[in-house]
Amino acid sequence: MEGESSLRERLIDVGVDLVTTEGSASLGLREIARRAGVSYGAPRRYFPTHHALLSAIARRGFEDLGARFAAAIADTTSPRAQVQAAALVYVGYALENRGMFELMFRHDLLDSEQHASGERRLREATLPLFERIVALIAQCRAEPTTAHRPGAPNEAAPPPAVTAAALWANLHGIAQLWAWGSLQLALDAPPPAGAPGSDQLDQLVATVLDAHLGPVDS
Repeated sequence: MEGESSLRERLIDVGVDLVTTEGSASLGLREIARRAGVSYGAPRRYFPTHHALLSAIARRGFEDLGARFAAAIADTTSPRAQVQAAALVYVGYALENRGMFELMFRHDLLDSEQHASGERRLREATLPLFERIVALIAQCRAEPTTAHRPGAPNEAAPPPAVTAAALWANLHGIAQLWAWGSLQLALDAPPPAGAPGSDQLDQLVATVLDAHLGPVDS
């Protein structure tokens, strides 16, 4: 007989497969139960709400993204290079895993007060990644190879957390607009350039980093 923990993980596995292949709209509780080979009410033994199951599925996405971040920055030496590597991974992940990416950042859906347990789990997955970028930005500002942030000569830079939030918003916007085809239209980019890792995507990410962190001195 399958153990309780095994069945719980199988429900999450099914959800991960569904969101990866069919998008976030496919994650109905009944469909997850059907594909897991259990009754419609069985998931309630492990997840008190549908939102709690969705949060567990989204956490798998954050674990995957976190592992990709770690691998990408492992061979980099400077904080600026690490931020750039993480930024490219973020945009690439968004374009390769559109369903999971959409689910991961639906905190309005997953983190309501009504589903506090899901909120705690998702915050535990989300915030460490953000805090890592905040720390890297603080280190970037101490690097002599990075120019001052553009602006008035005496303008004080915003706190690292604010810069990290703005950088995140810019990268998220690039990923979403590229996925919709809007940026390709604006830049007159041919369809083959839509793949993650294209030169234009790399240039967009580099431009965002320069805007928030200042250009790297040659």
